[in-house]
Amino acid sequence: MNKRIYKLGVIGLGEGRSIISAALQSERWDLVNVCDINEEMCKLRRDEFGFRRYTLSYEEMLQDSEIDVIAIYTPDQLHGRHIQMALEAGKHVIVTKPMLHSLEEANGLLRVWKASGKYVFVGQSSRFFEPMLHQREDFLAGRHGEVDTVETFYIADSRWFLQKDWSRQRGFSWLYNFMIHAVDLAKWYLPEIEEVFGYGHSSSSNRAYGLTTPDTMRFVMKDKEGRIAQVAGSYTKPTLQHIDPGISCTLRGTKGTSRAVYSNLLYHTHFPPEKPVTHSFEEKFPYYFRFEGTSHHAGEYQNYIEYFADCLDKGETPKPDLMEGIHTLSILTAMERSMESGNPVKVNDVMKEFGLES
Repeated sequence: MNKRIYKLGVIGLGEGRSIISAALQSERWDLVNVCDINEEMCKLRRDEFGFRRYTLSYEEMLQDSEIDVIAIYTPDQLHGRHIQMALEAGKHVIVTKPMLHSLEEANGLLRVWKASGKYVFVGQSSRFFEPMLHQREDFLAGRHGEVDTVETFYIADSRWFLQKDWSRQRGFSWLYNFMIHAVDLAKWYLPEIEEVFGYGHSSSSNRAYGLTTPDTMRFVMKDKEGRIAQVAGSYTKPTLQHIDPGISCTLRGTKGTSRAVYSNLLYHTHFPPEKPVTHSFEEKFPYYFRFEGTSHHAGEYQNYIEYFADCLDKGETPKPDLMEGIHTLSILTAMERSMESGNPVKVNDVMKEFGLES
């Protein structure tokens, strides 16, 4: 099969920095135009990456018939409107997580999507990190046996993120912006999570920035078969960098156990009768982390846009797609309600409330 080169437009050039790098270094993508309401940001990215074209008008970019796909990296509160505008303009969509700010937008977006005939791909980047890719290969090969326990964590000192103006605006959530990575990994292996229960707490570090949304959360989830996921997050406290995993995913099965770790590019496995092994992908650090520190992880973005290009070539639905994104948002909503009530919450009850159960 011939591999087509797809034409990309990017909106949101702060968070969109990584996908710009990914597109420019990929043989599958041609960066046609970029957009931001802040012209200084446009000029900053132009000078950083060496492209000439940018626009301050999203509508202008959408009118460009050359562009196949719009990549949306604007603040979360704008995702729904920007996805809808792209679909109505006849473009496929890549949108960073969370796909939507609220389930209230879901039914309207579903109608637009069904009428468009286009694909919506949710950029859950952690699925495309090196250790997680190898763990998924082992899972699909059956090396774990029957997996009935999944443990996912996102533990990080992310107070730097609160320096961003939009993160302190109404609607910002550590659950939707950070812990969603751990939730998505749990859902990847237990796709039919039906009930969640957990607690959350807002620390004094968090409240100092005027936020009341919980910055520390612990959850237990179960799927329809009774399998269990443990999901945890903590974001405004110092970490033990040599111990705390950043993002990690542990699968425990009848034939073996594995743990994929984000921060140090390690993958730990024990598949008896083999001895426990630690696989290091340290040599790929420059591919994944191309800018200062690890605040941008462009390698994952390159992996997922090339995966999306392959799906477009084959006419296959990319995962996670719009439907999976809505189910993930339903899980997040159930998590919020469990923290508020102190009780378990059924995910399907949330979906019924918003008319999404079908």
